[in-house]
Amino acid sequence: MRSLFYVLSALAVIGLAYWAYHENYQTQASIGHAESLESDIAQARQRLRVLNAEWAYQNRPDRLRQLADMNFDRLQLAPIQVDQFSPIDQVPLPPTQVEFDLTGAIDLSSDDEQLP
Repeated sequence: MRSLFYVLSALAVIGLAYWAYHENYQTQASIGHAESLESDIAQARQRLRVLNAEWAYQNRPDRLRQLADMNFDRLQLAPIQVDQFSPIDQVPLPPTQVEFDLTGAIDLSSDDEQLP
């Protein structure tokens, strides 16, 4: 009886050791994958900062003014004048109250009396 208990205990210890090593390797793989993702995110953020800096550099007002002046014959760009804008009272506003047409709608209320 004792030998059976010893054999079962040894098998349980071996099984638990296998499970612990297996979980350890899965954990290490997950940690490695998370670190890889964090590295990718950091690189993407750095690239985004560079792109934002390039965008700001390319959209400098003095540079855009030079480009507009150089290409005036082709593009016919001119500065915006105040008389090109309409007064605010001429801008159509959306309706303040929305009305729904419920003809042909199905009643989906949960009254117990309607259920068979």
